[in-house]
Amino acid sequence: MSDSHRTRMVFRAAAAVLLLCALPALAAPARPQLNVTGYVINADLDPASGKLSATAQVTFTALEDLTTATFELNNGLNITALTDNAKQALNSERLTANSTVRVTLPGPLAKGSSNTFHFEYSGALVGAETSPVEGIKLAAIADPISILLYAGRWFPLQTPGLFTDRFTAEMHIRVPAEYTAVGSGTATKQTLSDGRNEFSFVWAKPGFPGSIVAGKFLPPVNGGLNNIHVYTTEKRKDGAVDFARLAGREFEFMTSLFGQPESGRINIVELPDDGNISAAWAPEMALIAGNRIVDHNSQRLLANTLAHQWWGSEISPATLNDAWITNGMSRYGELMYLEDSAGKTAFQTAINDVSAGALAYDTEPLTTLGRLDYFSPQFQDMTLEKGAMVFHMLRWEMGDDGFERFLRGLLSQYTDKGVRSANVETVAEATTIAGGHLDLTAFFAQWLEGTGAPSFADKYSVFRLGSNKGFRTVGAITEDLDLFRMPVELRIETDGKTEDRRIDVAGTDSQYTVETFGRPRRISIDPENWVLKSTPDLAVRVAVLRGQQLFAQGDLTGALAEYQKAMDANKASSLGSYRIGEVFFQQRNYQSAANSFRDALRGDGDPRWTEVWSHIHLGYIFDVTGQRERAVNEYRLAVQTNDNTQGAINEARARMQTPYKRPVADN
Repeated sequence: MSDSHRTRMVFRAAAAVLLLCALPALAAPARPQLNVTGYVINADLDPASGKLSATAQVTFTALEDLTTATFELNNGLNITALTDNAKQALNSERLTANSTVRVTLPGPLAKGSSNTFHFEYSGALVGAETSPVEGIKLAAIADPISILLYAGRWFPLQTPGLFTDRFTAEMHIRVPAEYTAVGSGTATKQTLSDGRNEFSFVWAKPGFPGSIVAGKFLPPVNGGLNNIHVYTTEKRKDGAVDFARLAGREFEFMTSLFGQPESGRINIVELPDDGNISAAWAPEMALIAGNRIVDHNSQRLLANTLAHQWWGSEISPATLNDAWITNGMSRYGELMYLEDSAGKTAFQTAINDVSAGALAYDTEPLTTLGRLDYFSPQFQDMTLEKGAMVFHMLRWEMGDDGFERFLRGLLSQYTDKGVRSANVETVAEATTIAGGHLDLTAFFAQWLEGTGAPSFADKYSVFRLGSNKGFRTVGAITEDLDLFRMPVELRIETDGKTEDRRIDVAGTDSQYTVETFGRPRRISIDPENWVLKSTPDLAVRVAVLRGQQLFAQGDLTGALAEYQKAMDANKASSLGSYRIGEVFFQQRNYQSAANSFRDALRGDGDPRWTEVWSHIHLGYIFDVTGQRERAVNEYRLAVQTNDNTQGAINEARARMQTPYKRPVADN
């Protein structure tokens, strides 16, 4: 129930953060046949009927000789007319299996030639049934909030090109009088003769201005900040001011870290709660589910979303093989804000969680993931979590000052462009750090083109030096990856002070000699977790993470098997026991669930939040089995932990007043 666990499951294609349910595609990544450069879109939204009616002028350049052109378009939308720039009618074929439309050209279009297609289309967008991502509602016309997210393909998109093809856009969005539309770029509003409002948005530089949210929003609040505007419905207005101030602090931190963004304006817009999207991003936009706007534990979710203004908007991956750059640095930007605002302990806890995600599906190199479905668990975990760990380790290699210069250099050199993995290596090696430049060939070969992580061990002997000169420790750091090469921190705790040494580890056996005044009592390898490595504790977290993702997909049997692997690795794991309890609770196997939650309370207490939430779940069990007095006692014990992770104490106090009842969908 920690925020890191929650945010891992949210919509991240556009921000941050998406509940993952699609399966990996096995085909090799397709090459784009054309390059869309600009759109002019006119759209009418009718929330009463759930209907979208639109026209789109799509300007593109052929990347090879074409006789057909394929575009992605939401299956809920039907083309009623289609012409080229000569106003010649074109034939199209709908391919619902992959949400595309294939257009037959009247004659060959030569490589390098440009054309403009004029689409007229309409349809009902009311749920996830027509979504290009199975089970995820990315485009819906509804009351009180309509969402038209870029990933929902509500206008014809280049294929492939999601989050890689940059374009300009001019959009004119017509909505009922009581609605406000929010988009990217220069905005204007006019009232039409029929009483509706037309909102126009112009984004004139290549980017991803493809998301529109329209709703019955109150006038935006800014929390006293001129560049932050929060749009909410009446239902969520109480959280708007605090959320604006939080956004201001996070945006200021990231500006100081990354440099000035393309735009200093941020519109935070409420998304509906009825979907499984917690957040999305677009230029100048951070789109956040309404229940997260009033949730006081959404700092990381918002930070990740805002980081995409630099990592995704200002620069973007050249191909999906390079998506680890922007997804990973958005995640690491989130963690760097956590370090700044909550301290080193919170940062280290988050690094442990991210390390588990980095290894959960680490079977293919980062630079080959473009062939996978963007929304698959493997693609998301690898690009977000392992991508973040690559930047974390680069920071260790370069030092804080060098790392920040590297980040700013990468952003400035590739503003409004796609960036490749090779570009990251070039900029990193060209960045001056203390001691000169780095040779990072081995680093990138290991972490981008390889898989797996080292498992460190230490063997050493301690010798007393004569004449009261202290002690000499002679040892070797061993690990199991023959090609691994990287500096690793060695911490020597002595009778006196603790001393740190930086040891260059290369291959499976790296010798070292360290002299200290006090006798060494304990030697730790990489105590600050700068290096992604395999450990018994991480094996537990990896199994739990895989189980969580299966649980989210409804595969309770598979989830239980993964959680059992965690218990096999650590029989005292509170986290493993807690997750097993969740499965039994979902199955209404209340006695087994209660046993597991009690095992969590008797376990190693890692992470700490398992204590408070185990008491709460025991309270739930007693409530649904008609034992109110015992339920209240568990809620009271939960409050006494003084741990309000994910609003635990608030929930416990509420259940002390009102008994827990299973949600209607579970009955």
